Amino acid sequence: MLESCYRPLERCFGSGGDDGLLWNIDLKPHASGEYSIAVVQANSTLEDQAQVLTSPSATYVGVYDGHGGPEASRFITNHMFGYLQRFSAEHGGLSKEVIEKAFDATETAFVNLVRESWLDRPQIVSVGSCCLVGLISNGTLYVANVGDSRAVLGRQVAGSRISNSSTVVAERLTTDHNVGEEEVRKEVKALHPDDPHIVVYTRGVWRLKGIIQVSRSIGDVYLKKPEFNRNPLFQQYAAPIPLKRAVMSAEPSILIHKLRPQDLFIVFASDGLWEQLSDDAVVEIVHKNPRNGIAKRLIRAAIEVAAKKREMRYDDIMRIEKGVRRHFHDDITVVVVYLDNNQGWPNGGGRIQEDITTTPIDIFTFNSDNADFSP
Repeated sequence: MLESCYRPLERCFGSGGDDGLLWNIDLKPHASGEYSIAVVQANSTLEDQAQVLTSPSATYVGVYDGHGGPEASRFITNHMFGYLQRFSAEHGGLSKEVIEKAFDATETAFVNLVRESWLDRPQIVSVGSCCLVGLISNGTLYVANVGDSRAVLGRQVAGSRISNSSTVVAERLTTDHNVGEEEVRKEVKALHPDDPHIVVYTRGVWRLKGIIQVSRSIGDVYLKKPEFNRNPLFQQYAAPIPLKRAVMSAEPSILIHKLRPQDLFIVFASDGLWEQLSDDAVVEIVHKNPRNGIAKRLIRAAIEVAAKKREMRYDDIMRIEKGVRRHFHDDITVVVVYLDNNQGWPNGGGRIQEDITTTPIDIFTFNSDNADFSP
């Protein structure tokens, strides 16, 4: 695990080019290669948050896609890694149990925050966040998620040469906890056989209780704790949703994968990317383009697809202000992690220092405050 780099979060300055709602870092080193990170804001308040923490022996990636407000994604930014670090130390290393405990502790802490603050801010009971976590340590990749953010591995096909002309295929590492997926709908219905309205097709998509597409998250307390949405104060804020028990959970899907020489890179991203681009398309873009600025390139490719759907150009969408821009695409966060040292871990070059990169809380504000900044 990362042993001592959990300190007050530092913001590593990036640049947004001509798009005032885009922030990125072209390329930075981590223990087993390099990574690129970018985020574009579409909502009035940025609801995506992300962080990359590196040390000489491990790399941590977190992508937190909030909904209903930014409170849950910001909360996870400040708590998830700390719990992973704590439980890893207590249990003698990283494991499936450690990850499960960290997710549960983060969920419990956020529920406690809601209990303490919801009388003053009743809307916080409907705030939640998807949570995607990846950790590379000792040649092993751990990936855990709730919600529909996604991690996809770019893997070289056996027998091909690693070059621009070699064949690389996409291998999905996560499960989309989204009732738009038939298997997830079946799972949810099986858990709630007495509720014929547990999943409803409305406004063009399947939704849990007719409200939300994801079936697992951190937060969304009003869909987990019946006492909240039965309270008259909440009913002044939103229509009551009859609940006998929780209809969502914070239980993560977890994958543990021993990295192989043919594993070339991993793309971690919020669902704003995957709404526009397939796994295969994303892997092809990463494989066929230079590393420098690759996360920003993926965001641009996604926005170009969104623009084409409206018979617009990328530059047209780039000029749309936050809030209004959400009608064209979601907040999008992308982290591309290249895997260069699948043998002889960790990197013995000594060039990796403990480092934290955290995306700005709000891209529009960050870019406005740093209009003359040159990285």
